[in-house]
Amino acid sequence: MTILITGAAGFIGHHLALALLSAGRQVVGVDSLNDYYDPDLKRARLERLARHEGFRFHQLDLAEDGALERAVSPDTLSHIVNLAAQAGVRWSITNPRAYIRSNLDGYANVLEFARAAKNLKHLVYASSSSVYGDRTGGPFRESDPVTRPASLYAATKISGEMLSESYVNLYGIPMTGLRFFTVYGAWGRPDMAYWIFTEKILKGEPIDIFAAGEMRRDFTYIDDIIAALLRIVETPPAGEHLHEIYNLGNSRPTPLMRLVETIEKACGREAKKNFLPKQMGDVSNTFADISRAQAAFDYAPKTTIRDGLPVFVNWYREFYKV
Repeated sequence: MTILITGAAGFIGHHLALALLSAGRQVVGVDSLNDYYDPDLKRARLERLARHEGFRFHQLDLAEDGALERAVSPDTLSHIVNLAAQAGVRWSITNPRAYIRSNLDGYANVLEFARAAKNLKHLVYASSSSVYGDRTGGPFRESDPVTRPASLYAATKISGEMLSESYVNLYGIPMTGLRFFTVYGAWGRPDMAYWIFTEKILKGEPIDIFAAGEMRRDFTYIDDIIAALLRIVETPPAGEHLHEIYNLGNSRPTPLMRLVETIEKACGREAKKNFLPKQMGDVSNTFADISRAQAAFDYAPKTTIRDGLPVFVNWYREFYKV
């Protein structure tokens, strides 16, 4: 049977598809290849996947009713991993409808598709650390209330969890939601701070640093995420309740200025810095309690930013011939 990955040309989707294909699994990928960031990067990821005989790809918009059904037969699937979403907190301030369309309409269509998949064993979907809102302290636990989103993006991710819960209760589809905490690494997303800082430092351009003394992020390396995902996909919830949610973070929040210093060291040069106030929609702190994922899947992230960021910088230099 085949695994469907939505958002297969995205950062996490591409890495997961590559790992599954390398393990001999059959993967169908779908992606809209929109221009939120450089589509050429997405195509380069797909080129890596296309080298595997077990990979098939369909370009489509999940928010278009019937698009997924026209491309893929639901009865051929054993697993679905929904990683397609309109990402980015700040862009949701100026482009709210893109988030409603992708993260709500698109995901609702995935759920309807899953309802028709007679052989489906497990649906895994991406949520986000943003559901916890703008909080201090931590660590953040899955049992914490998630009723005060700081952005529309966060609100759509909370809504996705609620949509999932309803389909579990109505139709008995085993589901696992994953609250990702600032995933980074090679082939990453150009809209994220570590990428923007690297690009500008290597070009000799100043970087904008928002709320420098306040910001902390639980940066989580892509290889640690994929190692967990491979186990999670094959382990559907069982028992009385068929919907589980897990934090996937590093449980080691990093101050923003330490991130900058680590990138400067990896780039071999100091950044020119513009210090600016906090932006609308941003949260000051993310900090994952990963004890549930540790107990269920032996999740044990090992990579610190000291080790992971130089790998990204080296990949960036090679990919862009810098």
